[in-house]
Amino acid sequence: MQEGVMELLWKNAHLYGGNLSYVEQLYETYLLDPNAVPQEWREEFDRLPKVGESLSQDVPHSPVREHFLYLSKNQKRSQPAAGGSVSSEHEKKQVRVLRMINAYRVRGHQIANIDPLGLMEREDVPDLDLRFHELSEADFDTTFQLGSLFFGAEEAPLKDILADLKKTYCTTVGAEYMHIVDTQEKRWIQSRLEPVRSHPEASVEKKKMILERLTAAEGLEKYLGSRYAGAKRFGLEGGESMIVSLNTLIQRAGKQGAKEVVIGMAHRGRLNTLVNIFGKNPAELFSEFEGKKTLDTSGDVKYHQGFSSNVMTAGGEVHIAMAFNPSHLEIAAPVVEGSVRARQDRRGDDVGTTVVPVNIHGDQAFCGQGVVMETFQMSQTRAYKTGGTIHIVVNNQVGFTTSKKEDSRSTEYSTDVAKMIQAPIFHVNGDDPEAVRFVTQLAVDYRNEFKKDVVIDLFCYRRRGHNEADEPSGTQPLMYAQIKKQKTTRELYAQKLIDEGVITAEESKEYEKEYRQALENGQHVVKSLVHEPNAELFVDWKPYLGHEWSFDCDTGVDLKLLQELGSTLCESPEGFVVQRQVQKIIDDRKRMAAGAMELNWGMAESLAYASILAQGHPVRITGQDVGRGTFSHRHAVLHDQKTADTYVPLQNLSEEQPAMTIYDSFLSEEAVLAFEYGYATTMPNSLVIWEAQFGDFANGAQVVIDQFITSGEHKWQRLCGLTMLLPHGFEGQGPEHSSARLERYLQLCAEHNIQVCTPTTPAQIFHLLRRQVIRPLRKPLVVMSPKSLLRHKQAVSSLEDLAEGSFQPVIGEVDALDPKGVKRLVLCGGKVYYDLYNRRAELEKEDVAIVRIEQLYPFPETYLADAIRDYTNLESVVWCQEEPMNQGAWYCTQHHMRHVLHQHNPALNLQGVGRPASAAPAVGYISVHVEQQEQLVNEAING
Repeated sequence: MQEGVMELLWKNAHLYGGNLSYVEQLYETYLLDPNAVPQEWREEFDRLPKVGESLSQDVPHSPVREHFLYLSKNQKRSQPAAGGSVSSEHEKKQVRVLRMINAYRVRGHQIANIDPLGLMEREDVPDLDLRFHELSEADFDTTFQLGSLFFGAEEAPLKDILADLKKTYCTTVGAEYMHIVDTQEKRWIQSRLEPVRSHPEASVEKKKMILERLTAAEGLEKYLGSRYAGAKRFGLEGGESMIVSLNTLIQRAGKQGAKEVVIGMAHRGRLNTLVNIFGKNPAELFSEFEGKKTLDTSGDVKYHQGFSSNVMTAGGEVHIAMAFNPSHLEIAAPVVEGSVRARQDRRGDDVGTTVVPVNIHGDQAFCGQGVVMETFQMSQTRAYKTGGTIHIVVNNQVGFTTSKKEDSRSTEYSTDVAKMIQAPIFHVNGDDPEAVRFVTQLAVDYRNEFKKDVVIDLFCYRRRGHNEADEPSGTQPLMYAQIKKQKTTRELYAQKLIDEGVITAEESKEYEKEYRQALENGQHVVKSLVHEPNAELFVDWKPYLGHEWSFDCDTGVDLKLLQELGSTLCESPEGFVVQRQVQKIIDDRKRMAAGAMELNWGMAESLAYASILAQGHPVRITGQDVGRGTFSHRHAVLHDQKTADTYVPLQNLSEEQPAMTIYDSFLSEEAVLAFEYGYATTMPNSLVIWEAQFGDFANGAQVVIDQFITSGEHKWQRLCGLTMLLPHGFEGQGPEHSSARLERYLQLCAEHNIQVCTPTTPAQIFHLLRRQVIRPLRKPLVVMSPKSLLRHKQAVSSLEDLAEGSFQPVIGEVDALDPKGVKRLVLCGGKVYYDLYNRRAELEKEDVAIVRIEQLYPFPETYLADAIRDYTNLESVVWCQEEPMNQGAWYCTQHHMRHVLHQHNPALNLQGVGRPASAAPAVGYISVHVEQQEQLVNEAING
């Protein structure tokens, strides 16, 4: 220790002993901001010894803390020797021992025996060498204080301290947690690891349970391998301890009060999990292997399917659900989070105790897929937190054919991304199933204690290759040479129990025989399975099943109720200071509510939400700027200009109203949209909306759109009523802020899978949003929502328009034209309608009719036919769009329009008008934009 530090210690003797935590907090403060501590402490802290140059800077307070602890226990407390050095050689070594202890806590995992194959290349860790700390074997019998170690004694010989440190931090459990800033969390983890040296003794009953689970995991793979040789199953062979982990997790979570556990995982080990954890009947799985059709839909391969069941735990019945998952690896993770949040909201659980999210990852995907980072980032945000997620990384140490660390990642571990949210990471050797069970218990308890994410890095291997038809030795010769010699996890553990006298060899064989017999008999193999489950644990979808597509839905609202809701929306607490421009918007809305002014888009949209809430349906809206609205039209969240407090009128309509949730999201599209999809699939009675900042921002979430939103119903029979609001319109803002890529959604339309609409009036968005939740049909809704129309003087509606009627899929000609005099028909959708209407008025073209198609899919052929029925003298028909002709609605919709026109008059030919075909969505030069807009409008009106 430096002289100044010792002097400070003696000057401030009142700080250690009972006030030791104050000293530690002082140093924690120094690490975050040196200027926040007194100068005399700051100067001495600057000169403190470091554990090692490679250590991160958030941990060197440990030697100080532990030295203070040692001094507080030292009864002599004699004055330091002259010159200010530590008073004796023993005290010098004591400090070094404390530094060594800290080094093992920080870096012990780097030499831990976590690879069952023994092939993992490890770099030298000098901090863990005795000599690095100026200690040697000559000090082995010397007794030292243990400082803050939870080893059950205050002092011990160095050789015992070292042996216990190695057992705790360097055997089959490698605990990585010292990157956590919160001292309480670190001490909690230490209090769980160190007393049992990371290896608590399991009871005979628990050991037999572990063997039974390993037998099931291995037994299923062997059975499938022999019965369906060569068939893809993405088996769990080499990672069978995952079944032990999941079983432990569910049972412990249930014991602690959880009512539901939702699991997301990719295909590796999924079939094993469905049979051995969820209790799926093996006979059903065998039917799937034999390709028998069970549902009248397109379906999906067996290792993408979801499942749910109920199991019994010590804490009662628990519902467990497996999320459906495509082969996009990590994309199911945020879907799980959304489903969990919905379940928690349904239970009124804002802490996260009753529903536990579990995401199972592959090691290469965990470090390689950006959505993992996005999902971690949402974990503690108000809109998306779920009380902590338990992550299990099934670490096969290879991704398809890539295994070299320098090719697969730039970090030491595949799990290092989890450090961004200071999640503890427990690396564990999959061939030590007792250790796997222990770290799983630890992970569940940590999540329950701190409501934060935690990671189990289950080091194992992949015995068969990427799939059962793959030959892996061609690309990983050394790894698979070792795997061929490697005994299975079950073999190793069974032999261990036989050696311990827990079971006999005959009993071990009987375990295998019983499991195989159950499979052959087509029996459920999960002993905790509840065969008559409590239906209250399920989400009730019955009211939403079996409804065919229909355009008809009365979405009108009593006029008096609309006025009352409108007036309430304009109220704010007394003394609440609203920003000047926002106050003008509110004042205008007061006039709109009174019927003294026509309604704009923002008011109609707000009334839609208010009326939905008044009818008992929750509303949830998220997106990057949804509180205000990207284009300043919504102002659903008001901000006090004096205090920065917020007020949401939609949350204060009445005391009995359901939840109104509105949050600005963090800057993510993929994870956030996936979250909202998961939420919507679990809360069918809610209006769930994701709004893009600009429509083309949804490009970053295309995987969610392709794999879930447009195809989920037909692949997995998973209904979803999610609404996407995508600002769309060509207003000269360039190629990145014009198009929501309407053509992409229309290309994905089939089998009435989604709805794609382009509303052009406030009344239309009012009725469209209400239809989405009032009607029991649950289909995703994609809205090409406006930008400039939000304040367009012609884009207005009356209160009566909202009170009466419903959404109009087609809006016919609004002017009183003579139908027989109409020679040209212009079909269009979206903002371009107003440009067309105004140009026609300028030119006084009374022989041109303009019809808006407000819903492009499912296409309203009957409504379009009705709108043009009286135009018996048509000579030409055009479809006009703002988008380039290789984009927009033209290619995917023209056949619907042609079919209607052919029925009306077979001689009519449909022409398309729009911007020239383009590789980019729009031009970047405003002059070119204006020129193109003029040209397409003129061409549409004049021909």
